Amino acid sequence: MADFLTVALVCAGTLAAPDCSRDTALDVAVAPAPTPMACLMQGETLAASSGLLRGSETYLKVACERRRTAALRPAAEAQ
Repeated sequence: MADFLTVALVCAGTLAAPDCSRDTALDVAVAPAPTPMACLMQGETLAASSGLLRGSETYLKVACERRRTAALRPAAEAQ
């Protein structure tokens, strides 16, 4: 399983880069990545191949997130 997620955020050109997040983005594309370097490299490719960018009215912001996994507990502890 990949340890990272590439998150490609397509944000309105009028939105400041620090304010561009999953909540404020116009479009979000997410894909697994095995390493931080692979995460950064595939961000632009992910957005370009999906057709999410809309010329000069939007911009791309790529974020790499560590994948979160739920802690598994034995069934006896869960009760």
